[in-house]
Order: sequence, then C-alpha cells, then structure tokens
Amino acid sequence: MSIWVFLEEFLEYLRAERHLSEHTLRNYAKDVSQFLGFWEENQPGQALHMAGYRHIRAFLAGSLKGRSKSTMARKLSALRTFFKYLQRRGVLEQNPARLAPTPKADKPLPHFLTVDEVFHLLSQVGGDTTFRSRRDRAILELFYSGGLRLSELAGLNLKNVDVDQGTVRVWGKGAKERLAFLGKPAKAAVQAYLVVREEMLRHKALATEALFLNRRGGRLTVRSVARCVDRHTLTGGVAGKVSPHALRHSFATHLLAGGCDLRSLQEMLGHADLATTQVYTHLSAERLKDVYFSAHPRASR
Repeated sequence: MSIWVFLEEFLEYLRAERHLSEHTLRNYAKDVSQFLGFWEENQPGQALHMAGYRHIRAFLAGSLKGRSKSTMARKLSALRTFFKYLQRRGVLEQNPARLAPTPKADKPLPHFLTVDEVFHLLSQVGGDTTFRSRRDRAILELFYSGGLRLSELAGLNLKNVDVDQGTVRVWGKGAKERLAFLGKPAKAAVQAYLVVREEMLRHKALATEALFLNRRGGRLTVRSVARCVDRHTLTGGVAGKVSPHALRHSFATHLLAGGCDLRSLQEMLGHADLATTQVYTHLSAERLKDVYFSAHPRASR
C-alpha cells in the first residue's frame, strides 16, 4: 500500500471522528506530507513501519532549519497524531515521534485593543442602512460581544442566533458547543442586519441557512470576514493591524479586567485547557504595570 493512502485515511479520520476544522486539516495535510516526501526521498522503497525516532530527528533537523520553534512544535504534534493513528491501525508497533522533545516556544502576549479603541472602531461602522454596512457592523459587534473565533463566526447559521434571548450557539474546536452572548449594542446590530438580509434574499428569490452573506446571497468565507475587519480597522484609524482574533483577545482581556473569573472566561472562550486561558492574566498584569509606571510619582522602570 502506498504511504500516501495512509495520509488520505488519516485526514478522513480527523474529519469524521475528531471533527477538526478545514484550516486545521490543511495544516495536518501539509505537515505530514512534508515528512512522507522526506521519507520517500531518503528511504526509497522502505515501508513506513520502519520509521524510527532517528528519522523524525533527521526530518526536523533538516527540513525545518531556520523555522520558528512554534512551527517545529506544530509539525511534531502532527506527526505524533499521525503515527498514533497508524499504531491504532496496526501499521506500527510504536510511535516514533513520541520520544522527540517538543521545543519550548516563546509565547508572545496576544495583541488586544483598549476599551476606548474598541468603542472608537465600532462607532465608525454601520453609519448607513446599506446591506454591507449593517452586515459589517453586526460582524464586528459579534466578534467583540461574543469572543468568537474567525471560523466560528463564518460558520454561523441563522438558527444559531436568538436575538430575543441575546444568545448565540457556537460550534467550536472539536465540535464542542457553547453559548456566546449578545450585549445590547450587538443585539441591535444583529437585528438590523437580519432585516436587510431578509430583504436581499427575498429580492434575489434565494434561501440559505448561513447567517452572514455576501451580496450574491452566498455564505461569507473566512477570508472575506477577515477582509471586512481589515477594511474597517484601516478606515477607522486604529493603530496597527487588528485581526478578528485581536477582537477575541480584547473580549477576554476586558472581561477579566472587569472582574470575570478565569473558569467562566475559559467556558466563554471555549478553551479545553485552563492553561490556555491563563495567558489573559499576564495581559492584565502587563496593563496594571503600565498604569502603575505611568501614574505613580515615585515609579521607576
């Protein structure tokens, strides 16, 4: 059997059993493909069950030279998952990637906006009643009000949103479901968008379950949603590049600064591990440090 058949079956397993997003699947496909190419080039004709730790080490040392630690860690994680799958299939007796040490990557603090910057950004959007204006305002309000990931927002369907209750049912990583909440401005923005959405679909004689649409009536892609955020941060006068994830980080940072406990924040963000959420405690500490050093008369860095 060709080693590439194992990759196809592995990706189908991740899609059907693990319910991973298309973005994550593309990363797995890319990372495992690189190793399989390395294997065919350096071990021509050898079956994959001959792979050992030394081959993993040689692959990482050669093909990833000059890459970041986080990239190497991601690729190693993909190989571990791939070989674990082959173990379950009975193709391998042991996982050759299991012994490879994971490089300790530096963790930069995520970028976020201040409350004033978020309010300024949102005040610049949705000033008229056009379809795009109302849609974009609803998108930005929902990112900040609900703390959604980019893929989560792009994948929303109409049935997921209950404007009256102010809730959004979100399907996150690993097909885990959680509730996000709409504040008063977000509820108003989504309600205003739903009116023009219905008018547009009626005019085009179309029907769709997707929540956020392009002007042709199709679902907005992840890339299109990201471009929407880029467009408004550029025209809104916000310093630096603001990604959808920066709005999610802003959501989390502002909640924590306002007194939200870490466990509740973990649930609202859809993090499987509390350690992932704890990065926001560092953000709050950095913010407090900046306030202290800028305000205290005897402070000295």
